[in-house]
Formats: sequence, structure tokens, C-alpha cells
Amino acid sequence: MRDCFPRALTSRCAVVRAGIALKFFLAILLAAAAAAAAMAIATRLSFQSGFLGYLNQVDAQRLDSLAARLADEYRASGDWSFLRDDYARLRALALPAPAIPRLALLDAAGHPVLGNSELAAEGAVKPVVVNGDTVGWVARAPLRRLSSAAEVSFQQEQLRSAWVTAALALVLAAGLALVLGRAFVTPVKRVADATHRLAAGDYATRVPVRSQDELGRLAVDFNRLAETLERNETLRRRFMADVSHELRTPLAVLSAELEAMEDGVRPLTRESLASLRGEVSALGKLVEDLNQLALADVGALAYRKRRVDVVPLLEQALESFRDRLAERHLAMETALGREAIVFGDADRLLQMFRNLLENSARYTDAGGRVRASARREGDRVVVDFEDSAPGVPPEALPHLFERFYRVDASRSRANGGAGLGLAICRSIAVAHDGEMSASDSPLGGLRVRITLPFAA
Repeated sequence: MRDCFPRALTSRCAVVRAGIALKFFLAILLAAAAAAAAMAIATRLSFQSGFLGYLNQVDAQRLDSLAARLADEYRASGDWSFLRDDYARLRALALPAPAIPRLALLDAAGHPVLGNSELAAEGAVKPVVVNGDTVGWVARAPLRRLSSAAEVSFQQEQLRSAWVTAALALVLAAGLALVLGRAFVTPVKRVADATHRLAAGDYATRVPVRSQDELGRLAVDFNRLAETLERNETLRRRFMADVSHELRTPLAVLSAELEAMEDGVRPLTRESLASLRGEVSALGKLVEDLNQLALADVGALAYRKRRVDVVPLLEQALESFRDRLAERHLAMETALGREAIVFGDADRLLQMFRNLLENSARYTDAGGRVRASARREGDRVVVDFEDSAPGVPPEALPHLFERFYRVDASRSRANGGAGLGLAICRSIAVAHDGEMSASDSPLGGLRVRITLPFAA
């Protein structure tokens, strides 16, 4: 049973390949066959009309020679009596050139001397001129079909050559269809095979990009899709592992303390209850942070936006953290401007400021400094949170806003927190059409900068 799916997938891919290649080949071949047939038919029709026209033109030139001979004979006889009712002599005068079929001779008044006078109305007519006077007219019927065996044989030979040329063009088109079909279908095959592998869970699948046309852009888009799926799968697995680990720690502490109380190892006192309450509070905070991130991901986190000045909000957050910073022996510095108006949710912005202050209070060494500033720069409002040592390694700065990310050395799990605060802050900034970035602080620690659109 385990081998059924790969075999079915392989056979399905083979069917898809054959179908695409065959359709592409047949499309080119049918187009070439239609073009070759049209060319052969057009050549046949053009040759028939053109060849007959050529023969008629040759006969017209012969008619000029016949008119000159008739003029000489008329000059010698003085009238047309030498030809009356003698069609054989008229044809003999047309020699030594090939005989002209269906001749007629008319006198100067247009009366028939020899042959059918109706030929003058439908065929070529040449005057017979003697001493500057027109004494008669010689006419011939137009050639509407080939009559001699040589002419018919020549026509058949030309038509046969046209069909042979069409057949050779069709064979050449079939060869080009095979080459072009392979050139155009092979990239589609690669994308199709890679798509099947991606659908089977192989997120490391990539398609080589070998052109800059639509197929090349398709391969580029496929690779981006595969990279996104691979990154999302990695983040999903890491997120599940981090969540389970973060939940396991407070649950294990709670379970151990409860078992100790049940066994009488630890007495049920106010201090023990406070310890249990602290673990429950940490667990509740983690669940609340996860819930807020989930709501932010699906766009369900509520925001009640209005024009609000961030300076009073920042002052309120600083005032609420004054004791917390003093407890950590951290000096507070501020540089607050005016008219830092944004269009946002005051409660969410206050939550973001408090999270950033908590981050500084938790990870800054005792005796250090924390600085908060707010100012307007053009059409943006810039808010900075800076702290003193310890700093963050440069390679860790791009990852600070990822969920559950911690810098192992100076900002370890021992300092508390689940690594979700900065991720929540970034989601709030993005929800306000803003940006959040991390860099080294001039004070020696970390600087977090928030830029929000200024509300004119």
C-alpha cells in the first residue's frame, strides 16, 4: 500500500507529459499541414491560370507574324480571293510556327472571309495592314484548356513538384514540431513534476530558471511559493514546539508544587499559594498573548481608531513603569516633542508602549538607563525606545520580532517572558500602517523604533 501513491503519481505524470507533448506536436503539425495544403492548392490554381495566360500571350505574338504574311499575300493578289474557303492555306501561312487553333479572317468591313466571325468578339484580333491601309482582320479563339500532350505533361510535372514540395515542407514542420515541442513542453514538465512533489510534502523542491519569458517567470513564482510554504512549515513546527515547551514549564512547576503539598513536603501557606498564583498568572499571560497573536493573524483583533496624540500615551506608559524601573535601578530619560498625532487605537498603542518598556526593564542590567522619545519627522511620527547594556548581537536583530525568539546569552528564558511581547508590538504597529525595527542603541543596548503615519 505504501508504494501505490508514488506509482500512481508517476503514471499520472507520464499521462500528463504525453498529453501535453502530443497536443503541442499535433497543433504545430496540423497548422503546417494546413499551410502546406493551402500552398499546394494555391500553386495549382495560380499555375493553371498563369500557364494558360502565357500560352495565349505566345499565340498573340504568333498572330502578329501571321498578319504580316497575310499582308504580303494580299499585296500580291489584290484581294482575299486567294484564301476564300481555303482554311488549310490559312493554317499553312501560320507555319513554320506551331499552328494557331481556331483562326478567322475578316475583310476590312468586318465580313467573314474564312472561319467563324464570332471569334473576333471573344479572342485576340490583329489588323492586316497593306500600304498603310487596314484591309482585313485576323482573329483567334482564346485558349481555355491545354490541348497538346506536351503542355499537359508540363502542367502535370509542375503540379507534381508542388505536391512534393508541400510534402517536404510538412516533414520539415514535423521535425521542427518535435524540437519546439520538447523545448516548450520540457519546462512545463519540470514545473508539473515539481508541483506534484510539492503537493506530496517535499517543500525543498525547486525549479531551475533557464529563461526570462513567461515560463521563466512561472518557475520563479513556483520557487517563491515553495520557499513560502517551506518557511511557513518550519515556523509552524517551531511554533508548536515553542508553545508546548512554554506551556510545559509552568504546568510542570504547578504539578510539582501541588504534589509537594499533597505529600506534606511543602506546607500550605500564604507564600506557597502566592507561588502557585504566580505560575497561574504566567500561564494566563502566555495564553492571552497567544490569543492576541492569533486574532492579529486572522485580522480579528479589534481596533477603535481615532486621531490621538502619542505623547500623552507615552507619558502615561512611562508613569506606570516608574516604580518598575526604579525597582530595577534603571534611570528614565525622555525626549518628547509635540503634535505627534496619529490615527490609531489609544489602548493598543498604550499596550505596545508598555510591552516595550517591560522588555527594557526585564533585560537591561541594573544601574543602566532607559530612554523614550517621540517626534514628528515629515509625514511620520517616530517613537524610540532605547536601553543600555547588554546589547543584542547583529545577527539576532532581524529575528527579535519572531514569536518565542530569545537571544540566548543576555536575554535568556531565565529573565522571564515567553518571547511574544515584541511579536505583539510589531503586529500592533503594522495594524496602524506603521513599521517597527530593531538596531543597536547609542546607550549600549537595544533601540526599538516605531514609525507611524502622521495624521494631518
